[in-house]
Amino acid sequence: MFQTVEIPVWLVVVLFALPGVAALDRIIGPGVRWFFRRRLERLLAQVNARLERKIEPFKLMRRQDMVVRLLYDPAVLEAVADHAAARGVPGEVALEEARTYAREIVPGFSALFYFGFATRAARALSAVFFRVRVGVVAEAARQIDPRATVIFVMNHRSNMDYVLVTWLVSGRAAISYAVGEWARVWPLSRLIRAMGAYFIRRGNHNALYRRVLSRYVQMTTAEGTTQAVFPEGRLSLTGRVGAARMGLLSYIWAGFDPAGRDVVFVPVGLAYDRVLEDALLVRAAREGGRRFRAPLLRVLWEALRIGLKRAGGRRFLFGTAAAGFGAPVSLRAYQAEGGDLDALGVRLMGDVERVVPVLAVPLVAASVAMGVPVADLVVRLEAVGAVMRLPPAGAVQAEAEGRAMLQTRGVLDARGAVVPEMQDLLAFYAAPVRQRLGEAAAD
Repeated sequence: MFQTVEIPVWLVVVLFALPGVAALDRIIGPGVRWFFRRRLERLLAQVNARLERKIEPFKLMRRQDMVVRLLYDPAVLEAVADHAAARGVPGEVALEEARTYAREIVPGFSALFYFGFATRAARALSAVFFRVRVGVVAEAARQIDPRATVIFVMNHRSNMDYVLVTWLVSGRAAISYAVGEWARVWPLSRLIRAMGAYFIRRGNHNALYRRVLSRYVQMTTAEGTTQAVFPEGRLSLTGRVGAARMGLLSYIWAGFDPAGRDVVFVPVGLAYDRVLEDALLVRAAREGGRRFRAPLLRVLWEALRIGLKRAGGRRFLFGTAAAGFGAPVSLRAYQAEGGDLDALGVRLMGDVERVVPVLAVPLVAASVAMGVPVADLVVRLEAVGAVMRLPPAGAVQAEAEGRAMLQTRGVLDARGAVVPEMQDLLAFYAAPVRQRLGEAAAD
């Protein structure tokens, strides 16, 4: 009865650990979750107090709950049944495939990450590269129905677009982007999901995938989530505003209920004195393809150069970046007037083209390419109502700054003549100004 009993050390550890685990689960865990939930609720209250457009509850749903809601949407289940019948596979297999798509698409928005880090980082990064200017915001854009879903429709000039617009709109709303497959790389994918962006597979013709994606877009639109879309789909290789690819717009159109929440499109034109990817884009246009990738060593070298220049006190390393906002387009009013989807895409991209700001470098590039004095070009642009975002001293200062930057890039030589092998890059920067003047694209 009083004999010594030997117990393995691992069993003693387990016996002592079990009460600790139980205490964490039943006592400490709930308290910690309550503490962080209270802090998050206070943060949301503070953020919503200063936002023009409040964060909708749908955006704050747990990601897993949102995935389940999307997966068991009647339209998705119908698409699952059709997919199973067409492929000759069990319904469970088709449902699991739809679940994979839903988990891939649905974001995991974090208000703490978005407003605590992302918007501040966007502002800091923009300030490192550019002097940011905003064109005049149409008065009608300030009077949009607070209940309406706002969708910013933008031209796609650079991957810097995401950063710039996130900062510019951070005082109005939390924006949700559609992001391509390039960002589905860990840990970048986790950060992008936390910002509320959702991933899309461009060019995917799988009917089940398209149905899952369309239902997510329709659900988030119906719930009032503020979004930003690039109807061109990809970065412009020519510098011009391109035609709309109707994918996301068609999903929004198909799911719109005129009796419910209105959808309001706000055209946004983006412009840069220096497009970070300009050489890659020009080369891709010359070679007739879109598979371009920046060499890693080149990226690291450029980052080091920028860091050294920044450490030396230089600001606005790449000149000016600007955004112009156009008059909003109500989808309810547009449909009531009898407009169709294709005409809507043409109208929106036309509105975007008209509010792309004119900056110093594009202005000088167009002047050189067209053989027209800068002052005369400014007069012509003002006559057609272009959004002018030039330096305070006007055309004279714009010409000086634009020529200096083009010479630094090696586009112009010391005498101001075009370097022959840089003709394509000059045309790339001149393109938005020439488009605004109504010139047709070169063959």
